Parts: sequence; C-alpha cells; structure tokens
Amino acid sequence: MSFIRTGFREMALKIKRQRTRMALRHQRRLLQRSEINLGREGTAQAANFPELRNEIVALKKLEQEQKELALRIAQLEEGIKRIEAERQQNTEDQNAAIAKLEAEKKPLLQQRNQAKTTADVCERELAAVERRIRENETADRNLLKQLSDLHALDPAPADFEALAATINARRARLPEERAELMRARLGSADAASLAKEKLLAAESELAVVEKKIERVRSEFEARDRKLNENIRVQQEAVREARARHHKVEERKTPAYLNIGRHLSAQGIAPPNAPHLLTDAHRHRGTVDQLLQHRAELTTLSNQIDMQELRKFYFSVVSILALLAIILPVAVKSPRKREWLPQETDMILSINIEQLERADIPKRWRKDQPEIWPKVWLGLVGAAALTPGLTLPRDAVHITRAVSTDEPETPREFILMETRRDVSPVIRTIGGDPTFRKHPISGLPVWERSSDLAVARVGPATLAIGAPGEVDELVLVRLGMKPDLKITDQLFNRFQALDRESALRLISRNPPDLSRVFHPIFSRELLDASQLLGLAVALQNPVKARLLLKMNSSKNAAELARNLHDQPQRWLRLADSELLLYSQPPEIQRQGDSNLELRFTLPENSARLLLERIAKTDAGAALTAH
Repeated sequence: MSFIRTGFREMALKIKRQRTRMALRHQRRLLQRSEINLGREGTAQAANFPELRNEIVALKKLEQEQKELALRIAQLEEGIKRIEAERQQNTEDQNAAIAKLEAEKKPLLQQRNQAKTTADVCERELAAVERRIRENETADRNLLKQLSDLHALDPAPADFEALAATINARRARLPEERAELMRARLGSADAASLAKEKLLAAESELAVVEKKIERVRSEFEARDRKLNENIRVQQEAVREARARHHKVEERKTPAYLNIGRHLSAQGIAPPNAPHLLTDAHRHRGTVDQLLQHRAELTTLSNQIDMQELRKFYFSVVSILALLAIILPVAVKSPRKREWLPQETDMILSINIEQLERADIPKRWRKDQPEIWPKVWLGLVGAAALTPGLTLPRDAVHITRAVSTDEPETPREFILMETRRDVSPVIRTIGGDPTFRKHPISGLPVWERSSDLAVARVGPATLAIGAPGEVDELVLVRLGMKPDLKITDQLFNRFQALDRESALRLISRNPPDLSRVFHPIFSRELLDASQLLGLAVALQNPVKARLLLKMNSSKNAAELARNLHDQPQRWLRLADSELLLYSQPPEIQRQGDSNLELRFTLPENSARLLLERIAKTDAGAALTAH
C-alpha cells in the first residue's frame, strides 16, 4: 500500500507548490511596487550612477511631455470654464430679452382680450335682433293664417267682425316693429363689424410680438447649443489628454523599476523616505525564501517513484469510475426500503404515528379500554415483544410480510422502523442474559429460546419474530438470499399506497387473506381480483383506498360495472351486514386491468376491519356492530 502514501504525498506536495506559487506571485507584485516607489523617490540619487543615465534621460523626456500635457489640460479646463461663463451669460441675456418682450406683450394681450369681449357682445346683440326679426315674421304669418281660417269658416261666427278687426289690428302693428328691428340690426351689424376690425388689429399686433419672442428664443437656444457643443469637445479633449498623461506615467514605470532595483542593490535610500529601502529589502528576502521553498518542493517531487504514482492515479480513476456507476443507482433507489424475502405474498404495514394520532383509536381507547389493547397487540404482532422499546413513543412503522408458500402455517417476517438509532435497544438486548447471540456473516442476531429473535438490519430498523424468519431477513439484507425487488408487482403496488396511511394491506393472492386474518372482504371480490391493496386513514371521516388488479381488461371493465351498479354486494365485510362505504365509491380505471376505488369507511365498519386484521373479533360479535 506504499503507492497510496506516495500518491497522497504527491498531492500534498502539489498543494504546497500551488500555495507557494500563489504567495510568490503576490510577493513579487509587492516587491515590484516597493522598488517602483523607491525609484520614484530616489531619482536624485540615481543621477550619481552612470549606468542609470539612460533611465534618467528617459524620465526627463517623459516628465517634459507630462508637463506639456498638464499645461494643455489646464488650458482646456480654463476654456471650459470660460465657455460655461458665456453659456451662463447667454442664459441671463435670454431671460432678460424674453422678459422685456413679455412686458411689451402684456398690454397687447389685454387689448386683444378686451376687443374679443366687445366683439362677442356685439355678436350676441346682433343675433338677438335677428331672432326678434324672425319672431316678427313668424307672428305675421300666424296672424295671416288665423285670418284665412276665419274667412274660411262657413257659416261665419257671430263675432266675425270683431275677430277680424282684432287680427288686423295686431297685424298692423307688426310692420312698425319690424322697421324698428331692422334699424336696430343695422346698428348692431355696424358695431359688430367695427369690433371685429379692432380685434383683428389687436391680434395682428400680438402676433408680431409673439413671433419676435419666438425668434429671440430660438436665437439664444441656438447659441446655447453651440456653446454646449464646444464644452463637449473641450471635455473630450481633456479626457484624451488625461489618458495620454496616464500612459506617459505608466511608461515611466520601467525606468523607476530599474532605478529602484539598482538603489536597492546598492543599499542607497532616499533621504526623505528611508523606509522604502527597508520595504524593498524585506520583500526581496520574502521572494528569495519562496523561491528556495519552491525549489525544495520540486526536488522532493522529483524524488517520488513514478511507478507508484501511476498506480495511485489508476486507483483514483478506478474509484471515480465505480462511484459514477454506483451513485446513480443509489440515488434512484428508494430512501426507505423494506428488505423482504422474494416469496412474500402479502404485506401489512402499520403507521404507528398515524395510529396514535388518529381520531378513531383515541375514541376507541376511551369508549372500550378493555378491547383496544387487544386490537393493538393483534396489529403490531411480535413487535410488541421487543425489549427496551415503547412502540407508541419509539416506533414509526411496522411492516409485517407473510409468505404462504407452505400450506400448513404461513411464515411472518416483521420489520420495525424506529424514530432514532437502535443502538441503545441493541445494548439493552445484549445485556439481557436470556438472549443468546449468534452472528450471520458478521451480522449479530439475538435469540431468546425459540419464540423470539431480534436483529439489526439498518440504522433505525429491527427484524423481529421467530428465529428462522429473522435469520432469513438477515440473509436477505446481506444479499445472500433473493429479496422482493422494487420492480416486483406486489412491491410496486404496495409503494403506490399512501405511506402516511395508518394501515396498508396488500396481497398478490387475495383468497389467501382468510388464511392469515379473519375474513375481511367478500368472497366474490377476492375471487375476482388477482391483486388487492387497501390503505386506510383513520381520521374523521375514515378515508379508504382500494387497489384491484384483474386478469384482463374485460374482467376489469365488468368488475367496475358491477361495483358501480351493485356496490353493496361487493364492498361489504365478510359474514356481516356492514358495508365498507357510507357513500357510493369513486371508481377509476388505471391502465387496462387495474381499478382504484376511493370511499369513506363508516366508523363501525372501520373498527370491525381492525379487529379482523388483529384477529380479536369474537365469532358472536361479527354482526353486532
């Protein structure tokens, strides 16, 4: 196994080399920065060294260029300030000019409004006179019509003369009124015409002033846009000059670096900043140490046997390949798996948590305290004999699997899932002198005489029951005997039942249910189905779900029709008048030959169902509920 140590040693060396490279890169940056700072401050001392003459000359040229750029930047910024001042002055001039024109516009606007008001009044007067003229003409026509109608009467009325005289008198007054109205219309028309002329004159004067205001505003705005464009151009030039100034400063860095390295090598520090030399020496020492450390690590790595290193790499790659194969299988496998023998024919699962919290068991314990303990013991079976466990508090699920391959006595396999690790229970059993320990392929099994055996088959799972059945469960868990595959039809339909139900029951041979439990379903239903599964939630009301599988789709359709037409015949407790439903069930087809029934279970039927599964119902009490 030396190649493993060699591989881990090489990995450790690689990690150290990587960390050293990172630290060396960082220290080199710090060293370069410190040498640049030393060269920048020690330019005066560098003039004493002829070998640095080229750097000094280059720095002077670059500094001269920077001075020119700085002067250029200052001129541009001064120009920007001047343009900003011009723009501000332009804004003030614009406001003053607009204010002056607005002052001229104000009386003209008032004059226009007054002329408009006068014109509107004249128009209204003229319209009123014309309306009165039309009314006069209408009255004349009406009187003439009345007179014509009066003459047309035959025989004439007795007061014909008086009526005719009245109408004629009224008609005689209308021409005079019309003449007065015509004269009034002429006067109103003249006044309206004069008012319109004054309004047009006022509007023309106002329009001249408004055009002048618009022209002045556009001139000032054009000037402002021009100044703004000049500012933008100047600012762009400033940015370019500053960028160039920065580039020139960067071009000075190599010269400063060479000067700093030379001063550091000569041990000369600037009088105004002697600490820069100390910093450069300190960073140089750190870099040298890291370089030496990297060389040592490289030497150690070169001394490693490459053959052993290849073995290590091959082993790592092999392990990764195996993990790539195993992990998908592990992820796809169910988290909580019941490892049951392959010959399992029926499964009864008790959810202890739901059974303790459900409404019916609570009322049952209160109403019939002498019956419920018997039902409880009948449901959990041999799991109640487990030492060191209080089932209502410590257990979560109890799974009872039954094999009916032996015609004499069915074999029962019990698995119990607990809330936490079962190590304390195993220690309690190990300390009990009545239990005898014997291992099966390294997995210990504790056996007490010939009635009870216990084995740990999972972190929180115990196998309980007769010694032979527990030994077989251990062999199944170890993979030494075939287990009930998750793809098996029985296990697949069992998983389809809700795990949170208080009780789950499934059988691949429904007629054999009467061999294990007291009769539950009617004989017709058991004979018609090939597989039967039941899930019951003991809340209020009690909800039940029944899964049925038939031999063919034809049989499934026929059974669905019978269940719909005669549910009382098929869904009833055997040897009893009690029905399994309080309302007609909801029937669903799943695939060709599967049926799913959902219904509400009456409480008395639910109690009798539990008693028959627990095998505690008396023969005389089968129809008593």
